Amino acid sequence: MLSVGGLRLSLVRFSFLLLRGALLPSLAVTMTKLAQWLWGLAILGSTWVALTTGALGLELPLSCQEVLWPLPAYLLVSAGCYALGTVGYRVATFHDCEDAARELQSQIQEARADLARRGLRF
Repeated sequence: MLSVGGLRLSLVRFSFLLLRGALLPSLAVTMTKLAQWLWGLAILGSTWVALTTGALGLELPLSCQEVLWPLPAYLLVSAGCYALGTVGYRVATFHDCEDAARELQSQIQEARADLARRGLRF
């Protein structure tokens, strides 16, 4: 635990609040979405490594260790399923732009007529 201004915070919560500028607004960091994902993966990965290698000195029960080892694979499969589900949902609910299609067809006809006047054959 970390104590900041009388508050006791975990290291993960502290780093999240620090990056969001909630603790020290003068140190607020603007991060791209990729940097946010990489930061989150680094925190999760380092926590996983610390728990699986025993670096924190915690004696986890065997049942927790058996769940903890394959956890990255479970998370990867879950993320893949979520991504496929999201793409499938977006494709299924994709709205056709009929007005834009008609406008594009009329522009194509105008361009063909203009090119035909200039002597181009199709």
